[in-house]
Amino acid sequence: MNGIRTITLDLDDTLWDITPVIRRAEKRLHDWLAERYPRIVDMHQPEDIVELRARVIAEFPDRSHDLTFIRCRVLARMGVAAGYGDDFVDEAFDVFDRERNTLELFPEVRPALESLASRYTLVAVTNGNARLERIGIDHFFQAVVSAHSAGAAKPARPIFDAAVSVGGAAAHETLHVGDHPEFDVDGARSAGLRTVWLNRNGHDWPGSLEPPERTVADLQELDELLAGPERPA
Repeated sequence: MNGIRTITLDLDDTLWDITPVIRRAEKRLHDWLAERYPRIVDMHQPEDIVELRARVIAEFPDRSHDLTFIRCRVLARMGVAAGYGDDFVDEAFDVFDRERNTLELFPEVRPALESLASRYTLVAVTNGNARLERIGIDHFFQAVVSAHSAGAAKPARPIFDAAVSVGGAAAHETLHVGDHPEFDVDGARSAGLRTVWLNRNGHDWPGSLEPPERTVADLQELDELLAGPERPA
């Protein structure tokens, strides 16, 4: 894979397992609300929150990509319905956000990022709201492009165009690496980037999509793939 100057990296489920993180953050927020704003918890069961979230997304389709906006709007609606108003929302979101960014990287991630960052410009590209400075890996990345900052979520082209722009290389000199066949690989390929699928769990590639250039099992394998004779000077 010669000619690569910039690597854009997905975060959730590429650098860490996001499912247990979100479950823990949701529980931490629930417990915090139960202690300080108990009527919110009493009035809203999980299925009620799912329904409310769907209504908020339908009301603000142009902000549906912005997960922070959606979560805060849902919290505000619940607070108002319970008679508390919405002044608590920023503090409540911070409770969630701190737990959401307290996580364990996959074992090979930190050394692989250190190696890759010494040879390439790294740009994080995410539909989520991870904070790399809280996680402690921001120093490896030139920039973070999120759905919020780009105004669109993967697989839409604008988020990849924004990542290419901040990465400083042309699209064909930019390699996108991520775990999701559609959001990461197909979206990046459609935007003109080169692609590697990070497939940690041995899933089959969807037959309806054009395959990636290469598939790796983890970031160490990616680093080894790129560290051959075709590595950049």
